[in-house]
Amino acid sequence: MAITDSPFSMSTMFNALHQIRFSKGISGAIPPPGFSPRASSSAVTNTRLDQLFNIMTSGEGGMAQFKEMISKFDRTELQLLVSLLTSHSDYFVEIVRNKSGSRRVQKLLGISDDVDAFFYAAILRRFLNIMNDKYASYVAIRAMVVFDQEKKYAMYEHILHHALDIACDQHGCIALNEIITDADDSFYRNLLLDVVAQNALFLSNDASGNFVVQHVLKLCDLRCTHNVAVSLRGHCVDLSFKRYGSYIVEKLLDAEVSMAMVVMELLECEGDRLMRLARNEFGNFVVVKALKATQKMSRVDLFGGLVHKLTPFLHLLRRSHGSNIANILEPTI
Repeated sequence: MAITDSPFSMSTMFNALHQIRFSKGISGAIPPPGFSPRASSSAVTNTRLDQLFNIMTSGEGGMAQFKEMISKFDRTELQLLVSLLTSHSDYFVEIVRNKSGSRRVQKLLGISDDVDAFFYAAILRRFLNIMNDKYASYVAIRAMVVFDQEKKYAMYEHILHHALDIACDQHGCIALNEIITDADDSFYRNLLLDVVAQNALFLSNDASGNFVVQHVLKLCDLRCTHNVAVSLRGHCVDLSFKRYGSYIVEKLLDAEVSMAMVVMELLECEGDRLMRLARNEFGNFVVVKALKATQKMSRVDLFGGLVHKLTPFLHLLRRSHGSNIANILEPTI
């Protein structure tokens, strides 16, 4: 293919921008769906927009060429490019949902306040769609790093408002975890941790939300860990019977600030419920962790209580998922 035909050639980029912006009867704004003052103008517009779309989304191998072209644009040309990319929500979302499109938009973020203003408005217009997409979410994450304080605070407010919807999405939960980890403002970081802690029970029972609870517990923030434990008080045994719920309870047992609350709930189990938990494919790991944690933290009272409740079922534990528990109990008899 000749260089002039390449979607990454400088002439193609300038030609696309020039013709979209200055073609007779066509404004710089992308028309909304269904808008067609003249069929011929609409057809030309669509052709030019398709050309720009291809420039932004074609193959991963074009990133180096794209970066080179952007480096040669002046301020006006960059503003024109970004204004076109963001002037219609559906068009912008389709670009950032593309892997290459997302990466190229990320390269444009932070170049100048003028450019960021266009992206800021575009992201907020379709905030939840962008946050809950595999590739588009990285645009929002990058924006949180490079935006000025005013824009960043507005982004935080949107995240707080939509936190549960984001946390319960398979891609959104990953984006939310990254934003919590990288939050450079302690006030908003604590607010995000509080939202997770206050809704820990709901999130712990959600297929995606549980990963957010696990993540905040890994941060070893004592206040947040305590608050999560308080929210889950009375529900730890139920969670321990489930794969991901058991992971959350194990993390609570790792922290001294929450360990006793979980163990007390285990000791309050009535009948043979603790034994059934100890023999469960997921729950046995929780009971093992409880025994080891109480020993490590020198809580002889709690360790002794667990041993007392579990020892009568030693013969059943040996022939089940609870064999590791039996190995811990036998030396104490």
